[in-house]
Amino acid sequence: MNQISIRQLFTYPIKGLTPQPQKSVYLKQGHGIPGDRAFALMYEDCTNPENSQTNNINIPWMKKQNFAMQNDWAGLAALDCSYNPSTGDLTIKHQQVKLLTADTNTSQGRDLIDSFFTGYLAAISPSKTARHPQKSPLRLVGEYNTTRYPDREAVHISLISQATLNHLTELAGQYIDVRRFRPNIVIDGVEAWEEFNLVGQELQLGSSRIAIASRINRCLNIEVNPETGQRDIPLLSLLQNNFQHVQTGVLATVVVEGEIAIVK
Repeated sequence: MNQISIRQLFTYPIKGLTPQPQKSVYLKQGHGIPGDRAFALMYEDCTNPENSQTNNINIPWMKKQNFAMQNDWAGLAALDCSYNPSTGDLTIKHQQVKLLTADTNTSQGRDLIDSFFTGYLAAISPSKTARHPQKSPLRLVGEYNTTRYPDREAVHISLISQATLNHLTELAGQYIDVRRFRPNIVIDGVEAWEEFNLVGQELQLGSSRIAIASRINRCLNIEVNPETGQRDIPLLSLLQNNFQHVQTGVLATVVVEGEIAIVK
């Protein structure tokens, strides 16, 4: 194995929405990357009716079925959603046209975000397995750098190798965009699929050290084109037919805190 280096870094301020490229991030023990999946679009009928809306901002982790995500609502990928941590503003664009800018730090701003996504989902079709085909109203929950809503309750970050992405591009006969897999870290220095062999090992990245915990089982989201929001490549079938599994990338936990950065 060659020396492993970091090729790309991503955070996802709002679960299920647009990735944001980063030059560097801080890995925090017991938390992962502060600001990653800090917000989520929760179905309103998952709200505890005994709590006020204000208290429901910082709700604890819940299973992903409680939130609107791209694996059920592929059309979410067609939106370009950018979060500014300095101001708390969320800006939503479609085909470069700005549709909304709202402040996540105010109740008025959150109301605008809630209404926008509730209306947007009402105009698109979910997958057949969507938990809420009746299009329940949505509520933005979470607080930047405080809450986290990853798919699994145990805190983790995700990695995939560029070599694996290149191999999938060869097998598919067309470019496979890394955004389909929504990783935090894309690494160089390993052969295709060799990240699977790192499970159970620790890895030094920058001043941080991580423990590779498990492979990632994939869902329909990897078949969604991150530009158009349309399912256009049957990647689940491609994985099953070629490897007899539907796994790509690995999950890791933070053992030693520290900053990591892209290595040019």
